[in-house]
Amino acid sequence: MSEKLEQLKERLAEVADISNATSVLDWDQQVNMPPAGNEARGQQLATLSKIAQEKFISDEVGRLIDDLQQEYDGADTDEAALVHVAARNYDKAKRVPPSFIAEQAIVTSRAFEAWMEARGKSDFSIFQPHLEKVLELVHKYISFFPPADHPYDTLLDDYERGMKTADVKAIFDGLRPKQVQLIKAINSAKQVKADFLYKKYNEKKLMDFGVEVITKFGYDWQRGRQDKAPHPFETSFSINDVRITTRYEADNPLATLFSTMHEAGHAMYEQGIHPAYERTPLSGGASLAVHESQSRMWENLVGRSLPFWEHFYPRIKKAFASQLDGVSLKSFYKAINKVEPSLIRVNADEATYNMHIMLRLELEIGMVEGKIAIKDLPEVWNAKMEEYLGVTPPNDAKGVLQDIHWSGGAIGYFSTYALGNLISVQLWEKITGDIRNLDDQIRMGDFSELLAWLRRNIHQHGQKYEPQQLVEKVTGSKITPEPYVRYLKKKYSEIYGL
Repeated sequence: MSEKLEQLKERLAEVADISNATSVLDWDQQVNMPPAGNEARGQQLATLSKIAQEKFISDEVGRLIDDLQQEYDGADTDEAALVHVAARNYDKAKRVPPSFIAEQAIVTSRAFEAWMEARGKSDFSIFQPHLEKVLELVHKYISFFPPADHPYDTLLDDYERGMKTADVKAIFDGLRPKQVQLIKAINSAKQVKADFLYKKYNEKKLMDFGVEVITKFGYDWQRGRQDKAPHPFETSFSINDVRITTRYEADNPLATLFSTMHEAGHAMYEQGIHPAYERTPLSGGASLAVHESQSRMWENLVGRSLPFWEHFYPRIKKAFASQLDGVSLKSFYKAINKVEPSLIRVNADEATYNMHIMLRLELEIGMVEGKIAIKDLPEVWNAKMEEYLGVTPPNDAKGVLQDIHWSGGAIGYFSTYALGNLISVQLWEKITGDIRNLDDQIRMGDFSELLAWLRRNIHQHGQKYEPQQLVEKVTGSKITPEPYVRYLKKKYSEIYGL
C-alpha cells in the first residue's frame, strides 16, 4: 500500500469513527433517551457532525484524493474503489458548509421529538412548523449543487448512487398498471380469512419467537442486539456492532415478527461486509435499494413463504395455541399473505406495498417543486390514499405522520423501498437457479447456504460497486420490474385461485 493511501485511510478512519459515534447517539435518542434530553442531544449531534464534516473536507484530504486518483486511474482493485468512492463523497461534502451540517442536526433532532409528540397525539399541526424548516434546509442543500435534470435528483443520489428521478419514474410507470391489474383481480376473488392474526398475542413470546427465527437466519448476536423503538430500524457502528429494533403493535401483533425479520435482513448485510472495509468509505451497503432488497428478501421471500412456515408453524402454533386453535398451516400461510389495501406502509402486503411508495414519491417531488405546501400534506395524503388504495386514514397518526423519515430530513429516500422489492426478486431468481434445493433447505430450517450466497455475491462487496453495476454483475441485468411482477402473479394466483 502506498504511503499516501495509508495517510488517506487514517484520515477517513477518523471521520468514520466520529460518524459512528454520532450514530450511537442517534440510536440512543430513539431507544433510551428521556424526552427532556432532546435539546442537549441535538447540540451533541450538531457538534460531532460538524467536526466530522470539517475533518473530511480538509485541503489535505483533497490533495491526497487528487494524487491517488491519478495513481489508481483505471485500476480494478479495492484500493481504486476506495479512492473513487472517497473522491465522490469528498466532492459532495465539500459543497456543503459545516455550519449547515450543524444546523441540520439541530433542526432534525427537534423535528424528531415534534414528530413523536404529533404522532402520539395524532396532530399534524405540532409537526408542521418543524417539517417546514426541514424542507427549507432541503432546498438550501439542493442549492449547493450544480443544477440537475430535476432538483429531486440531488436528493435521490444521496441514497441511490447514479439513479435519476426520470429513471425511477420510468420503472414505476411500467410497474404501476401491472400491480393495479393484479390488485383488482385479487379484489374480485374470494378473500382469505385472517381474523386469528389480530387476536391478543403475548408480546414477550412474539419477541422470543422472532429472536429464534433470526438466530436461525444467521444474525450474529455477538455482534448485535435488538431493542424497541417507535419506528423499527437497523443501525451500524462497525461491522462488529450492528443493532436492530422492533416494536409491538397491539392491533397487529405479528407485525413484530416480520419487523424483526426485516431489520435482521439489513443487519446481516452489514455484518457480512468485508472486514478490510471497516472504517473506510467502502463500508456499508451499496445503496438503500440494495439494502432494502436484503430486508425484503428475508421478510417476504423467506419469511412469508410456504417452505418457511412448514418448518416454523408447529413452533408458533405451540407458543400461541389458543390464538391458532383449529388454524391449519395452509390457512395461516394464506392469512399472512392476505392482500388488502391498508393504511400503514410497513404493514402493507406485497401486492399493495409499492403503491404506498409511489404515493410518497409523488408527495416528495411535489414538496421539492413547491407544488405541495406542507400545511396541505394531510389533505393531499388522504386524497392520494383514497385514489391509490381506496382507503382514507381516520387520523394523522395513521396517515401523514406514520413515517419517521421526514423528521430526519430524509427526503429522497422512499423510492428505494420499492426498488429494493424489485432487486430482491431479481436476485432471488438467480439464487434459486444456483441453489436448486433451496426450498428443501428452508423447510429444514437451514438458511446457511442462502446466507453464504448473499455474503459471497452481495454483502462482502460493501460500497465497492454502484447499485446498478452490482445488480447487473450478479443477475446480468440492471434493475427491472419483470421478475417482481412474475413473482407476485405466481404467488397470488396460487393463494387466490386466479
